Parts: sequence; structure tokens; C-alpha cells
Amino acid sequence: MKILRCKMRYWLIPAFLAVVYFCAIVQGQVSAPTRLRYNVLSQDSIQISWKAPRGKFGGYKLLVTPASGGKTNQLNLQNTATKAIIQGLMPEQNYTVQIIAYHKDKESKPAQGQFRINDLEKKKDPMKPRGKVVDKGNGSKPASPEEAKFVCQTPAIADIVILVDGSWSIGRFNFRLVRLFLENLVTAFNVGSGETRIGLAQYSGDPRIEWHLNAFSTKDEVIEAVRNLPYKGGNTLTGLALNYIFENSFKPEAGSRTGVAKIGILITDGKSQDDIIPPSRRLRESGVELFAVGVKNADLSELQEIASEPDSSHVYNVAEFDLMHTVVDSLTRTVCSGVEEQDREIRASALATSGPPTELITSAVTARSFMVNWTHAPGNVQKYRVVYYPTRGGKPEEVVVDRSVTSLVLKNLMSLTEYQIAVFAVYAHTASEGLRGTETTLALPMASDLELYGVTENSLRVKWDPVPGATGYLVLYAPLTEELAGDEKEMKIGETHTDIELTGLVPNTEYTVTVYAMFGEEASDPVTGQETTLPLTPPRNLRISNIGSNSARLSWDPTSRKISGYRVVYTSADGTEINEVEVDPVTTFPLKGLTPLTEYSVAVFSIYEEGQSLPLVGTFTTEEVPAQQYLEIDEVKTDSFRVSWHPLSAEEGQHKLMWIPVYGGKTEEVALKEEQDSYVIEGLDPGTEYEVSLLAVLDDGSESEVVTAVGTTLDSFWTEPATTIAPTRPVTSVFQTGIRNLVVDDETPSSLRVSWDIADSNVEQFRVTYLTAQGDPTEEVVGTVMVPGNQNSILLKPLLAATEYKVTVTPIYWDGEGVSVSAPGKTLPSSGPQNLRVSEEWYNRLRITWDPPPGPVKGYRIVYKPVSVPGPTLETFVGADINTILITNLLSGMDYNVKIFASQAAGFSDALTGLVKTLFLGVTNLQAHQVEMTSLCARWQVHRHATAYRIVVESVQDTQKQESTVGGGTNRHCFYGLQPDSEYKISVYTKLQELEGPSVSITEKTRSRPTQPPTFPPTIPPAKEVCKAAKADLVFMVDGSWSIGDDNFNKIINFLYSTVGALDKIGADGTQVAMVQFTDDPRTEFKLNAYKTKETLLDAIKRISYKGGNTKTGKALKHVRDTLFTVEAGMRRGVPKVIVVITDGRSQDEVSRICREMQDDAYNIFAIGVADADYSELVSIGSKPSARHVFFVDDFDAFKKIEDELITFVCEAASATCPVVRKDGIDIAGFKMMEMFGLVEKDFSSVEGVSMEPGTFNVYPCYQLHKDALVSQPTRYLHPEGLPSDYTISFLFRILPDTPQEPFALWEILNKNSDPLVGIILDNGGKTLTYFNYDHTGDFQTVTFEGPEIRKIFYGSFHKLHVVVSKTLVKVVVDCKEVGEKAINVSANVTSDGVEVLGRMVRSKGPNGNSAPFQLQMFDILCSTSWANRDQCCELPGLRDDQSCPDLPHSCACSETNEVALGPAGPPGGPGLRGPKGQQGEQGPKGPEGPRGESGPAGPQGPPGPQGPSGLSIQGMPGMPGEKGEKGDTGLPGPQGVPGGVGSPGRDGSPGQRGFPGKDGSSGPPGPPGPIGIPGAPGVPGVTGSVGPQGALGPPGVPGAKGERGERGDLQSQAMVRAVARQVCEQLIQSHMARYTAILNQIPSHSSSIRTIQGPPGEPGRPGSPGTPGEQGPPGAPGFPGNTGLPGTPGDRGLTGLKGEKGNPGVGTQGPRGPPGPAGPSGESRPGSPGPPGSPGPRGPPGHLGVPGPQGPSGQPGYCDPSSCSGYGVGAPHPDQPEFTPVQDEQEAFELWGSGI
Repeated sequence: MKILRCKMRYWLIPAFLAVVYFCAIVQGQVSAPTRLRYNVLSQDSIQISWKAPRGKFGGYKLLVTPASGGKTNQLNLQNTATKAIIQGLMPEQNYTVQIIAYHKDKESKPAQGQFRINDLEKKKDPMKPRGKVVDKGNGSKPASPEEAKFVCQTPAIADIVILVDGSWSIGRFNFRLVRLFLENLVTAFNVGSGETRIGLAQYSGDPRIEWHLNAFSTKDEVIEAVRNLPYKGGNTLTGLALNYIFENSFKPEAGSRTGVAKIGILITDGKSQDDIIPPSRRLRESGVELFAVGVKNADLSELQEIASEPDSSHVYNVAEFDLMHTVVDSLTRTVCSGVEEQDREIRASALATSGPPTELITSAVTARSFMVNWTHAPGNVQKYRVVYYPTRGGKPEEVVVDRSVTSLVLKNLMSLTEYQIAVFAVYAHTASEGLRGTETTLALPMASDLELYGVTENSLRVKWDPVPGATGYLVLYAPLTEELAGDEKEMKIGETHTDIELTGLVPNTEYTVTVYAMFGEEASDPVTGQETTLPLTPPRNLRISNIGSNSARLSWDPTSRKISGYRVVYTSADGTEINEVEVDPVTTFPLKGLTPLTEYSVAVFSIYEEGQSLPLVGTFTTEEVPAQQYLEIDEVKTDSFRVSWHPLSAEEGQHKLMWIPVYGGKTEEVALKEEQDSYVIEGLDPGTEYEVSLLAVLDDGSESEVVTAVGTTLDSFWTEPATTIAPTRPVTSVFQTGIRNLVVDDETPSSLRVSWDIADSNVEQFRVTYLTAQGDPTEEVVGTVMVPGNQNSILLKPLLAATEYKVTVTPIYWDGEGVSVSAPGKTLPSSGPQNLRVSEEWYNRLRITWDPPPGPVKGYRIVYKPVSVPGPTLETFVGADINTILITNLLSGMDYNVKIFASQAAGFSDALTGLVKTLFLGVTNLQAHQVEMTSLCARWQVHRHATAYRIVVESVQDTQKQESTVGGGTNRHCFYGLQPDSEYKISVYTKLQELEGPSVSITEKTRSRPTQPPTFPPTIPPAKEVCKAAKADLVFMVDGSWSIGDDNFNKIINFLYSTVGALDKIGADGTQVAMVQFTDDPRTEFKLNAYKTKETLLDAIKRISYKGGNTKTGKALKHVRDTLFTVEAGMRRGVPKVIVVITDGRSQDEVSRICREMQDDAYNIFAIGVADADYSELVSIGSKPSARHVFFVDDFDAFKKIEDELITFVCEAASATCPVVRKDGIDIAGFKMMEMFGLVEKDFSSVEGVSMEPGTFNVYPCYQLHKDALVSQPTRYLHPEGLPSDYTISFLFRILPDTPQEPFALWEILNKNSDPLVGIILDNGGKTLTYFNYDHTGDFQTVTFEGPEIRKIFYGSFHKLHVVVSKTLVKVVVDCKEVGEKAINVSANVTSDGVEVLGRMVRSKGPNGNSAPFQLQMFDILCSTSWANRDQCCELPGLRDDQSCPDLPHSCACSETNEVALGPAGPPGGPGLRGPKGQQGEQGPKGPEGPRGESGPAGPQGPPGPQGPSGLSIQGMPGMPGEKGEKGDTGLPGPQGVPGGVGSPGRDGSPGQRGFPGKDGSSGPPGPPGPIGIPGAPGVPGVTGSVGPQGALGPPGVPGAKGERGERGDLQSQAMVRAVARQVCEQLIQSHMARYTAILNQIPSHSSSIRTIQGPPGEPGRPGSPGTPGEQGPPGAPGFPGNTGLPGTPGDRGLTGLKGEKGNPGVGTQGPRGPPGPAGPSGESRPGSPGPPGSPGPRGPPGHLGVPGPQGPSGQPGYCDPSSCSGYGVGAPHPDQPEFTPVQDEQEAFELWGSGI
């Protein structure tokens, strides 16, 4: 074992004394220091020690901090130190100590703990033995059984898993002693579900869990399980068992707890038959302290490899099983102290790394929910607890989420409610302070786009847009008429209905419809609409006929069957006659009693159940009275007389004559004929007076009296002629009064009621007239109403308010008018609404309420208008039963004049007026700050309800403006690109959702320009010779931060002007130039395709203005990559991508990663630093080599010194013929053809006919081009300038079984006519390789290569092919071995108007030919002829040399030699020169977690960062006041501090016993991946992860270290068992190996024994020096197979390649068995390889195992298939090179004195 001599260093540490020991560290991967221990030296000094981490690291940081507060003392130690002595301590003081390993800029997690010297002194017990009694088989006396057994009394608890070897070599008798040992071990601990838990697993060939940690809850149960532990039997595979308990026992589901010490105890009696190093390392690194107990044949060195350090206390070995009891006491004591120590470390780590989460941000605010985001709390957080409750009081709610969650949506909240939020980090033993904030929910979303349609007489439809999240809708609808006031109805509907029909409405009535969106019991603001139902249908086609002087006939057509009758109203034009009659549903009606020569208006209404329709109207005029009709009675006798009249015409209709005795008697009549003018009435009584009437018979059968006369017959004794009575109209000779008790009452402002008693039943009608009492009696009456004779009252309306009227009622008889009666009456005065009130003020609405007037009203008219701005007067109407209205769509912060009129019968009342005002939606305290020459900023006081701000800056001079929108929590914003010395108006508009308030504005003037603008050359600079061939996409990135300044920025512009002026052709045919100025946010000055000439480009550069801000270089680089290098911005394919970065300071964000990504993607980056720029950062930005890509100048005036060199290097990089690409970690001119064809992981899925599969190693992908894929790209994208004169074509490919035997072009360039110009042809049938092209004379030339080395590439394995083309030679190199060279003529260049194709068949014609299938892993064209000599073929397993080849991707890099110890880290550098005051910076990215303490002197405090985007983590202003209510009970306490202080994670109660129970915790993260075993042969990439059958044992080979025990009491002969097992295993292995070889060689297998199979004829293997893999030969006798590995995580895309059988995991056939590989990738970045990777086999001696068989004369070459060699030679130390163990020499420690702490 190699030991480095310790070196001494003297350090003077001012804070404390340290003694440092230096020794060698072992090789391996860097991790955190472990096993921190303390040893008290005196009352004020202590020695601390630790175990060095594995792997490379630069040194340690030792930090000691008093627990009571105070300065953290730090000491930097070299990487060889493992101890330190601290002096000057106070014994009663608690201290926290941390050891952190660092390497360059990376730091490990700290190994940390706490101590107090007094406590450590108390734990020292001189009576207890310091060592352990271990019997080495030398006859030492065992401990007496009577001695008191040790019991672990520590309050600390642990999870202990015991792993027991149950192999055959133990035997049943000895296994009983093992049980007794286990019983004594368990007895020493306090076992319980809440105390120490003990689980047990037994293993042999395969492990099994006997019981989990959570299986038993008492010690007695565990002891009973131990006593009943069955004996398993089998082989000894300890590595498999260790891995098994790592994956199955220390898991939450198995009872393992977080924050609890983890102990593993192994009991074994022999050497493991597999590798124990990786699984034991995984257990230790996961925090499990491992103890190893060996019995009898156990391998001590193996036990030491397994156990934790130090070996002296963690490894026990006894000679026999009956001596195991001698180590129980020592083991239990050591385990007990280990539990205590782990518990202290866990608690110290929890205290040191606990804290609240940070950066509380609320977003996605709705009415019912919002999202809460936070940044992870430090340390091992178990869960997060989120508590929230309304600020105004309410029950707190809480949600507990997993530790991986950093965002949560709080749901089911109340709208427009401010909530208090607190987020607590819950640890295993404590909880953090709360991260608090507030957020206010929005108003509930309301329905929108309300539409009323489908209107009928009694229905209408309503629809609106659905409201997301609504649980239903409430629809209210009511008529807006006085008669139907109060008839409001409502309808509740589900959330799926947004289109409904309202039925049962009143015709011709205006309805208001209101829709509320319901959210549970909450309702949103309403949306309202108004619509009027259609009127009922009137009759049609009014016809007026038979118009006479006093009559007419009406006829009409009906329109509906629902009509129940008609109402006929006819009035005279002067209004003196108003008549109304209702009739049945007839279609004709006669009008009688009309006045001659009078115009009448007629209205016919249809009567329905719902009411009456609109009228059907018409007019007519009665005719003149015909000649006076008369009746003359003559020729009177005693029994007759003659009646004469004017002749009757037929137009007048039928007539009849009727007579009756005046004093009673029988009426008689006779019908008259036309033109008849007399009739003799006979049979009369003598001396009797008769009334004779001439009647007209109407069309409907009714009769109308025309004229009447009275005649008397002669008495029987009368002798004189009778007297003739002249015919007259009926005349009343005596006037009568038909009216008594006239009364005028029921006064209102617009009506009077007139009533009377009817004194005479002969009155036919009453005429009611009324006029104002103040009027002139000669004036016309105000109104006249005709009332039927049987009616004795009428309501007069509308009348004037407060007016006295004289009312006269006149009775009308058949023969004239009666006596009129008059009476006075007076209407009441008018009264309007009263007491205007305002409520529910909001930014765009408010509610007004009033008291209704005392009298009846029809409704209200509301008129409102803004006071201070011009605008229309708006008005609306509401019904009589409504006295409040919500006025919407108002301007924010605006005064409005409001007037309310009551609509009464007499008109509108006086107005109720008032002044109302909406809330102001606007910011306050708007100010300008940070005013610069071309920029200025504005800040303001945030508005409590704002969701966003729209900020506008407008130039007062030219009205040019910029506009931005920022979040509602933002209180500042800056504008750039302004004009110097210009006045600007800054306006801030506050937005609440879609609502925007008025602007708040200020004016500010930018600073004057301090210097004159730079002077530019008057002429366009000429192009330099080196740049005339340049053709690239070139982007300049210019730092525009505040530290530059205006003057220096002008110097940068001058420099850019000169640099760009050196270019030749600008535009798509030459170099395209873009410009980006970067500060906090990058600003694209112009894109690549913006300018086509040098003149316009240079002019644009002159016009670039200074931006100002902070320096964010990483963000700017990402902006350039994602925004400028796009097709839309002008990027061209196949053209070099060049970036020039100019900066004067260190970036305030991370740049390394984005630079590394861009360099790997072939971006050529130049970095120019000025003054205070960070050179190391410039080196990381610039491409390699740094000498050509990184420049540094002292100031901005020194640009001239680097100008020529920079132009030269940039133009050389801009050569499109051979751009610079990144290959194998170096920059070289050439073309990465795989990327150009899209054969890379991110692009291959879009290429038709291509699939991705594992390549030569699993970490390399290859791409299978399927049959007829014909993958091609235009030549102008790949080689726009053609091919160089000298180049190397490099392939890594594989010929497949289904690759056709015909020739095909591996790669070729075709012209536009599909004629081949240059390429490489493979003839699979003839096994030849041909290169062809055209020479400079235009002649077609070919060179063909053949021979054994050429034939090798057709055998089905991966091969690397280099074709080196120079001006006169073509050379072929196969697998880094030159095959041959042939002469050619100087080649001609190719055209760029064709295509480049992969795999095209030679016989193909035209553009759509066929292509051959093959696999391609690598394809490059390099502009060099020396690349083939430099290439080492590291991608081929058989040729890979781990010493000289770079590490494989995702693998661990290990070094064979110890690095020279680094010197101590220097003191921290002081702060740099302070630049000019910068803009307020944003908060930087969160640093690495962990209590690091002070690393050095604090730098100058930076300016405060801008307020975060949401601003919602502080309590906002109180919400708007609600309506005043009654005094409530005593209010709840103020904002609840839930919970206060660092307490237990329980909810508002006393602390629980141990926090959250384990079962509630989420599963722990998956453990590190296991090492990749030697994989099987290539198979079908089936579903990854299905574990193949365990490999069978090989035939007997070299005996292992551990032999089988003899037959000791077993019931059956073990010899017989071994014989049977040997036969079975041999057959299994032979079958497996036969299939394996058949797959490798891709030929069918016909042999049953692998020992006798010979491969098909093949060329002789490539000779090599001893130690390199030879040709494929028969395998030697394999050792024990490796245990089956875990299934890999499924990859992105499954393989579609050759179908093979499952490989045998863990058994390799490639030459000598190599060392086990290191931990490989977890499988997530590649498609699943065939079969899961097995764990590495046991470590054996180097060289071949078994006797190698004779070499076949024509065996297959020794080259691996892609998956069969995935673990070959990957980075692990060789078995014959032991790891170094550090040695500390106590004598070499030096004490260094310093001041005490």
C-alpha cells in the first residue's frame, strides 16, 4: 500500500488554534467529509477529526461558531488534513463546527455537529473499557457469562437492520448460535415502534426480508422472531444482499424514519462470491453506519471494505461460532455510541439547516382561488404547511404538502376578501417560522354578452356566455309597468344552461331581465337587459259600410282563434262623443245614433285572455240628413185613417209601419214596399189615440225609428173631419232634472272622481264637462266625457296638479237635454321622490337610492351626467316599485350630477338632484427618479386593488411615446431609448382586470447630452483583405450598463464602426450582422436580416443609443441564441455563427452553462473585457483556444490595440468554407455532419425513417437509417461554398444483416440533376470501398480499396472509417489503422445547388431513389488531413485506452496517481473599484444551501433590488368599506400568527411525539444507480426494466476463496446436490453461451456445446500487444455470475433494430474479464438497452479465467456489439491496484497558537 509522507505547515489563525495533520487521501469521487468526532484535550481545547471524502477536492473550510451568537471563525485547510485542535474555548459554551470540502468553485455539504466541553467531559467513563474484546482464535479468555450485560440507555433512537449470512457453510447447528447472538444483541436495546426499531434480512444466493423495521412494536416480539428465524441455505452473495437491504429495508414503506440514526450490522462466515464494494459504499454514503461481524472463514479485508470507519470499532472477527458471545458487549456499546453520535449530527444538521421558506409570491388570482409559490426552505424539509384565513376574521384553514412542492392553489375562497397566508417548513423535529403574506381575491366573474331574443307576445329567450367556475345561474325578471309592479319572478338553473326561455309574460310589456352567476351561495355582480314583449294581434281589414246620416256598419277580419271578443270604440272628431262597446267574437257591428255630417274615428280591439290588442283604426263621416220625413194622417174615420209619407227608396233599406194605442194595447205593424208612400190602417177602435211610427229595418234585423205621429179615430158620434197632426220629431214639452247629489272627491295630483245619484231612469246618457275655475267662462271646456245612462261616476284624468276645476254633468234624454248640475274640485299639488342616498361606490359603478313620493307613480326617470368632462347626458327608467338602481359603466374618480323624476299621471314630477362620485382608480405619489440622458424611471404608491399598471411615456415635443404594462404589485418602471434634453409626460393608468382608471401624470425632462456625438469617418471604410472571403452570421453583444457611461459607450460605437467597416460584403450573400445591447434586459438593436449593405449597416450603428442598467450577460447570451439565431431573424444554415461580446464588468447572473451549451453547439464566441471585467469569466465565455478568442484592455481608449487582431480572428472564424466546430473538447475547422442531417437526439424524431439505438457504448447513441429512408439535405445548407481542397471524412458506422449486397453510397453529393459529384461507395457483395469525384479538368475519377482490413467493415460490427482526401492522394484508415492510399488528380469543387444523401443505392436514378439500411454513430468532415493520425478510436471498446482517452459521457473521472496537494486558499479578495451608481438591481439568484458562515470580509453593500413582481407578500391596504351595519359582538383578534415561533409541526397544539408519522411522508428519492455490469449480447430493445433470468453458474473453474463446508448433519448428501447442480449449470451455461455467440456473429447456432463451436470464416484478428483485447476466441471458464441488476429507467425511444435474444447478464465473453465499471448513468438519457444491466461480477485476479481454448482459424474479430461492451474498461480502478488509505501520524502534529474564541 502506498503511503504519502506527511508534510507540516504552519498557519497563524487569529480566531483559534488549529493543529492540522496532513496525509494522503484516497482516490475517488468527491463527497462530503464524514465521521466528525471530538476528543477533549483540556478545559479550553478540543481535537476534532473527520474522515476525508473520496475523490478530488482542493481543501477544507473549517468553521466554528458560538451557539449564543458571535463571529464565525474560519480556517482554510489543505486537502490532506484530517484533524485539527481548537484552543481558547469556553467549557460551558455550546459551539457549532462545520467541515466543508471544496474543489474550485464547488463546495460539498458540510459535516457538522455541536459540542460543549463540559458535556463531553461528563460522558467520559474511565471504568468502561475503551476497546473491544475480540477473540482472534489465539486462546484468549472469553468474557464471563456472569458479567452484567450492557444495556443501551441513550434516549436517542435508531433504525437497525441486521443482515445474516444463511449460506450452507454455516450449518444448522452453528445457525442456532447465530440466533443466540442475535437475541443478546436485540436485548441490549430499547425496542419499540416509537423507540429503536430492528429489522432483519437473511441471504445466501438470494436475499430475503425476514421482517421489516415496522413489523414489530415490542422487544419481546422481535426476540420471539429471532428465536424462530429459519435457516435458509445457499451461496454467499454478500454484495447482492447489501444492495438488497439498501433498496428494500431503509425505505419509509419498510418502517425507516427520517431524522433517525441508521445502523446496518452484517454477520457472515466467509468471503463473498460477488463484489461488495459498490453496495457497501452506497449504504455508507446514504447515511447508514455499517458494522461487520465475521466468523471463522470471513475475509478480514472484505469486512473492512464493508464496514464504516474506523475499522477498529466497526469490524469484529471471531474464530468460531461459539465465540460470538464475546463480542456482543463491545458491539452493542459501539452501536449505542454510534446511535448517539448520529443523533447529535442529525439534530445539529436540522438546527443549522432549518429555516422558513422564502420569496412568497401569489399569482393566478381569481374570485375563488389564487396560487401561492415559495422558494424551498434550507435543510431536510419533511413537508410544508400552508395556513390561510380571511383578514377580517374567520377559521384558519391549512393544507400540508410534500417537501418537493413549492406551489399550491388555494381554492373555495370568498370573493373580494383579503386573506392572510403563512407557509411553514416542517422538519423532522421542528417547524420553521412562517413566511407570511396577503392576497385579495377578485370579484366573482359575471355573466357577459347578455342577449334577449325570440320575443313573442308572452315569452322571450335569454342567453349569455358561460362563466368559468360557476355552479349555476339565478335569473330574475319583472315587468316595468305600474300595473304589474312587484310581479318579479326568479329562475335557478344549472351551470350547463346558458340559454333559456321565459314564458307567461304579459304582452306589450317591457321586462327587465337580470342574470347572476352563482358560485355556491355567492352571487356575482348582475348583468341586466330590457326587452318588450310583442303586442297582441289586432283584427285586420277594417271595412265601413252603410254610412248614413246617423248610422254606419263596421266589418273586419279575425286574426286568431284565441280571441274572446272585440271592443269597439268610436269617437267624434271634436271629442264630444265617446262611445265604447264590447261584442262577442263577431266580424260586423252597426253603429247607431250618430250625428249627421260628423267625422268619427273608430278603433276595434281584439280581446284575449291576456288583455286587449292594439287597435285596428279607421275614420268615416256621416252623411247629410235626408229630406224631412213626415207622417201625415188623414181620411180619419171611426175605425181607420190613412198614413202618408215621402216615398221610400231601396237604398234606405226595408221599412215597416207600426201603430199602438197611446193608452195601452196591442202593437201592430205592416211591412212596406219600395216606393210606397201611404197606407190605410183599418180595424181601429173609435175615439182612440194611436201612435204611428215609420221604422227602418237594419241589416242585422234591428229596427230604427224614423218618424212618429199621433192620430185619433173619430168617435162614433163625431161628425167633423179629423184633425191632422203635422209630422214632427219627438219633442219633450217639459224639462226634467235627472241628477241629484253631485260630488267631486278622491283628489290626486292628476285626477278627480265625479259621482252622482240618478234621479230619472229615462236618461239615456250623461255628458260630463270640466274646465278650470280660473278660466274665462267663454273659453272652451277642457274636456267632455259621455257616460251611459246607467253609470253614475267617472274618473277624470289626466288633470293638472294643484288646479281647481268646475265639473258639469248634463243628462241627455231621447228628446233633448235635461237640467245641468255643476260642482267644483281641486287636484292635489305635485310631489317627487325624496332623500337621495349613495352606496356601493366602486371604480366604475355606484348605487343610488331614494324615497318614493306619497302619490302613485308610473315609474322613475334617472338622468346623470359627468360634471368635469364633456359627455352625453345618460338616462334610464325603472318601475314604480323600484327605488334603487346600480349605475354602471361610469368613469373612475368622477363627479356626476344625478336627477330623479317620478313619472305621474300628470307628467313628470320635480327632480330630486344630487352629486355623486365613483372611487378613484389611480396611483398616488407618482414621482420621477433615476433621470438620465436617455432614460428615466417612475415610481408610485401601489394601489390596493390594482391588477396591472399601464405606463405611458410621451414626448412633449414630437408626441412619440412608449408604453408598458406591469403587474399590480410593481411600484416602479424605467424607460430607455429616450432623447436627451427632452421633456416627457409620464402617465400611469391603474387597471383592475379589464377596468382601467384615469391617468395620473407628471412631466420630467431628461438630462442634456454631456458630450458631442462621436465623429465618424466621412467615407465607408474599405474591406480588409482577410475579411473578403468571410461569410457568417455575426452578432455583436454590447454591454450597456450604468458603469459604461455615455462617453465610453460612444467609444464602443466607434470601435464597432471600425470593426464592421473591415467586412466586405454585407447581406445574405456575405456576412450578416446583428446588434444587441444588454443590461437587465437585452435589447435587439437590429436583426441579422435587417441590413443588406454596408452603408445602411454603419448608419444603423451610429444611431444606437445608450441604454443603462445592470449587467446580465448570461440572460443576453440566451436571448441571442433563442431570438437572433433563428430563421425568422435571418439565420442561415451551414454558415458560421460568430458572437462578439464586449463588457466592462462581471455578470450579475450565471454565464458558464449557457456559454458551454453554445460552444458545444458550434457557436464561435469572442469575449472582449474592459477595465473591471472578470478575466476568468471572459475565458468561460470565449471559445477555445482562449488566446484567439479572449481579449482584455485596460480602458475604452485601448480598443485600437486589439482592433486588427480581433478583425483577423473574427474574419478567419467567419469563413464559410471551413467553419470552426467543437470536437472531442477542442475547436477544429470542419463540419459536424450528424447535426446537419438532423441525426442528434433533439432532432432525429423529425427525420423520417430514422430511429435511435445504443451505440458502441450505452452512453453513445447511434441512428439506424432504415430501408429507403433516403436521408438528405440541400448542399447549400451543408457546404454553401463547396468542399475544401484537403479534408478528412470520418465515419463510425455498422453494416446490418439486411443491408443489401448491392453497392450503395455511404455519403455522396448530387447536383441538381441527381448526378453524383463526390462520395464514398461500399460494395457489400464485393467487399470493396470506392471514393469518387471530378478532377479539375472535369473528368470523373474513382479509387477502390479492398483487402482483409476493408472486408472487416462488412462483418456486422461497428467500425471507424477515415477517408483522407488531399490534392493528390486518397488514404483510407480503418479502426485507426492505415489500410492504403492511392493517387488522384486535383479535385474540382462541387456546386451548392444539389443535395447530399446518406445510403443511396448506386443503381438509383433521379431524386427519388432507394437507400440501404445501416447504423451511423458518427459522421464528420474535417478540414485537415492529419485528423486520422490524431484520432485514438476511443469510441470502439476493443481499442479504447482509459489512460489516454477522455472519460465517457456521464461517467466518473478517476486518476491513477495522487495529485500534488494544493496550497492553502488565499485570503478573499477585497472589493473592487466602486463604479458609478447603478440602477436598482434585482435580487440575485439563490446561493447554494447550507450554513456556511462568513467566508471573508463583507463586500460593500449593493443597492437594494427592485420590488418583486407581485408585491403580495406584505399586508395590503384594507379593503373597501362595506355597508354600515349594526354594532356587532366583540371582534376576533388581529391577524393570527399561525403558528408562532419555532414549534412542533403539529397543528396549533402541543408538539407531537416525533412530528409527522413516517407513513405520511413521501417516498425518499431513488438511490444512486448501481454500477453497470457487463451486458449481454445485443437484443431486441423490449420493455426496459424486465429483469432477465439470473445467469446460471458457469462450469467449475478456478476454486473460489470460500469452499463448501462438509456434510454436517444435513439430511441429504451435499455431494449429490453438487453433482446435480453442476450438471444443470453446465447445460444452462452451454445453452446461453451458444445463443450469445450466435447473436454476436449473427449466424444460427447448431452446436450444443460452446466449447466446440467455431465461428464462420473471417479474416485474421488484428494483432496487438499483450494486455489489449485479442481476437474473439472461445470463452474461458467463467466465475460465479454477477447478481441481476436493477431495471433501468425507460429511455426516450425504444430500439427498432435487429431482433436478438436476451443477453445473459453478468457473463462476458470478450477476451479476458475486465475490471468492474464505475457507477453508470441511471438510464434516463438513452433508450433502454437490451436487458437490464447486471451488477459487476466478483473481483477476480487479472488475466484470463480458466484455460483458453484453441484459437479458431477464422473466428470473428474481437470487437464488441453496441450493448455487449457497455461496461468495458470504464473508469474503475484495476483490481491489482489497491486504494490508498490515509495514515495520520500523531507525532507529526504541530500546535499553532492563536487568540481564544
